[in-house]
Amino acid sequence: MPKNFTFFFCLVACLIFSNLSFAQLFNKKETFSRADSLRGTLSPLRTAYEIEKYNIDIDIDPEQKRISGSNRFEIIAKENFNQIQIDLFDNLNIDSIKYQDQNLSFSREHNAVFIDFPETIFKGSEDSFIIYYSGNPIIAQQAPWDGGFVWREDNDGLPWIATACQGLGASSWWPTKDHQSAKAKEVILSATVPKGVMNVSNGRLIEETQLPNGKSKSTWKVTYPINNYNIALNIANYMHRRDNYEGESGILDIDYFVLIQNKDKLSHLKKNAKQTLEAFEYWFGPYPFYNDGYKLVETPHLGMEHQSAIAYGNQFQNGYLGKDRSDTGWGMKWDFIIVHESGHEWFGNNITAKDIADMWIHEAFTTYSESLFVDYFYGKEAGQEYIYGTRKNILNDKPIQGPYGVNTEGSGDMYIKGSVMLNQLRTLLEDDQNWRNLLRNLNKDFRYSTVDYEDIVQYIIDYTGLNLRPFFEQYIKTAEIPTLEIRKDQNGSLKGRWKSSIKNFAMPIHLGKNEDTLKLVWLTDSFQEIKIAGLNKTNLKIDEKNYYIQVDIS
Repeated sequence: MPKNFTFFFCLVACLIFSNLSFAQLFNKKETFSRADSLRGTLSPLRTAYEIEKYNIDIDIDPEQKRISGSNRFEIIAKENFNQIQIDLFDNLNIDSIKYQDQNLSFSREHNAVFIDFPETIFKGSEDSFIIYYSGNPIIAQQAPWDGGFVWREDNDGLPWIATACQGLGASSWWPTKDHQSAKAKEVILSATVPKGVMNVSNGRLIEETQLPNGKSKSTWKVTYPINNYNIALNIANYMHRRDNYEGESGILDIDYFVLIQNKDKLSHLKKNAKQTLEAFEYWFGPYPFYNDGYKLVETPHLGMEHQSAIAYGNQFQNGYLGKDRSDTGWGMKWDFIIVHESGHEWFGNNITAKDIADMWIHEAFTTYSESLFVDYFYGKEAGQEYIYGTRKNILNDKPIQGPYGVNTEGSGDMYIKGSVMLNQLRTLLEDDQNWRNLLRNLNKDFRYSTVDYEDIVQYIIDYTGLNLRPFFEQYIKTAEIPTLEIRKDQNGSLKGRWKSSIKNFAMPIHLGKNEDTLKLVWLTDSFQEIKIAGLNKTNLKIDEKNYYIQVDIS
């Protein structure tokens, strides 16, 4: 999600994050600017109103790589106000802002726009205004690793265009309240595109019009709350095929949009899409957006979790561009992009982090969903092997949670380390049915909501009845992993404790003799006897496959 995409991070992305996911990670900054705070902080000028609906109308000019259009904000006042902040990148022009047939005055600071109203808007009132804008949006150089517009052509020379703006910000191409907590309850997006191509966006196509100049205009409607960064344009000479899936909430419409040249590759998408929906409805509950349907849309970049219109660019093959990120073989049995990006429909799109600092909520659960897909079709042991195989990419460089209010996230370890953490949590709970119920209830009880660290952690603590706060603090708020220290006392008995920077750290661990079934033993930060008859340093076995720890046996 970078704002300043350095050569070093590009190198890291190529060598390491190619095995992770596709969110555009910011540079890991230690200091933050005024622009960071304007974007990341919910100041009174942003909390004074909530978004009810966006009505975006945009015209795309591929030759000039230019856009022009408008966005009608429909809002509810949460407090009295006469000024608010919206967001639009400063390389795009604001042509005018209309309110009740008046032109509103405004000022700009970095990518923030401060709008002045002629009179006080009172708390509880519903109101609207329209922003007209134009310009040349940022061009993505390596989407989806960086953000912006992707301007390409297909084999016939027709435009092939996509947006990918997670992290960079939706305000890079349309005016919005660009904070992750600000989900619009409904969005209508109309796009005018050149002759010979069509636009596919989120939700349902509700109108399509042929214009006198040879262009066409399509209008899409999203009927569920949606993240700003999920709203997308996908423009090409697409072939469209309709399918369906009989899921937990009835018949789900599935739509495939692929380039004409790839029409013979639909069977790959169909197989992977239906298997993914089957596995994830089992683990997470019903697909969250039945009324809007589920779409896979071929894009000129690798992929992104655009709600109900998943961007797909994995070249119709299993693995991640034909490679297994776990090196176990399990990753070559399914299409990584379809599975991972579809997992975000539950974690990221249904359940959304309020602040980008908690992007681990999106990425940890979604990366973990890959192993649950393997588990569903090939068994629990296969799923755990897959997770264990991905550990080699963990850096332990920084906490996976970032600082709040400055529009930045934690370490890229949020993907794999987060996934490993969740597998470890499942292991120590020792109840797979209860674990499945927990994942399903998370999606039911936080349906279409925005959440933070405290919401998720306290929910899991309440659900399990276990004091897991030190566990989450260890793996989310620090870059370290705990060390299991094993010592032999004067009587020959083994004692164990956890060494951690977290005060009063405690966690269970599966231990035992080589020939025995492992036993769950709760240990704290003080040495205590491990009460397993006949246990010694020679026959001690520790489940290091499913626990991400260091071990010190003296």
